[in-house]
Amino acid sequence: MRILVTGSSGWLGRCLVPRLQRDGHQVIGLDPVPGATTHVVGSVEDRALIRATLRDNGIDAVVHAGALHKPHVETHGRAAFLAVNVEGTLNLLEESVAPGSAVERFVFTSTTSLMISKEIRAGRSGGGARAAWITEEMAPLMPRNIYGVSKLSAEHLCRLFHETHGLPVVILRTSRFFPEEDDMAHAIAQSGPNTKANELLFRRLTVEDAAESHIRALERAPELGFDTFIISARTPFSPDDCDELIADAPAVVARYFPSYPEIYNRLGWSMFASIDRVYDSGKATRRLGFTCRTGFKERLAELAAQLASRQRIG
Repeated sequence: MRILVTGSSGWLGRCLVPRLQRDGHQVIGLDPVPGATTHVVGSVEDRALIRATLRDNGIDAVVHAGALHKPHVETHGRAAFLAVNVEGTLNLLEESVAPGSAVERFVFTSTTSLMISKEIRAGRSGGGARAAWITEEMAPLMPRNIYGVSKLSAEHLCRLFHETHGLPVVILRTSRFFPEEDDMAHAIAQSGPNTKANELLFRRLTVEDAAESHIRALERAPELGFDTFIISARTPFSPDDCDELIADAPAVVARYFPSYPEIYNRLGWSMFASIDRVYDSGKATRRLGFTCRTGFKERLAELAAQLASRQRIG
């Protein structure tokens, strides 16, 4: 395929573009920031540039991963989010279905952030203090900031263009995979790796798994027509755990992973005292045929192996 990847200089783009190229695809990366995986420097706000890029390169598939993200809420105004995340998505969709376009499938990188309301963030679900069990069926969606609002609006545009033009579109609501620290809603004293390992239980995936989910979505888009998937590492929890996850998350984790307290103690790490939400990626497994390779189980095994190696060397 001849694939346009927006956001190609970003964390996901730098992983996805070479992965697609290894599969033999011709990839054109587009991003406002120059980079090794970017071939066209520019913004999705520039409709003329989008039109020329699609036509000149005979693009038949689009992965729209470019966006202003949550950290930009502190540095950009609301109008910028609408211009990039909403109008930029509209530009890509309009040009994808315009006469003469070769685009036959579209994958949109969305976010689980748009599913988190102020109530969920406060640890309240179903009217009480319990973790929220989050699936694609959650409604109504009430994003708590302009980032979430803009991404949800872009999702609706994707649905509209599928319904009115028949464009196959797959929406991937990815959980966290960025390397930076975030808002530290689950504040702990330890390092970033500790936080990220904990989050693999309920709200994170690796960038490699994020890239693989997009490859699978590209493959399945014509068959699926239109669908939306949560993409997150497979959680060990069940909805029955939601009350205790708010009250005593370490006890719940220890039931599933009895070895974790010893491993964490040796590392000087700690588990979050409370977990306020769990993303259920089961639909992606069942319908998209995609499951993340790396979760908390795999990360814990890596940590145990590292400790064993240190002991042998010591």
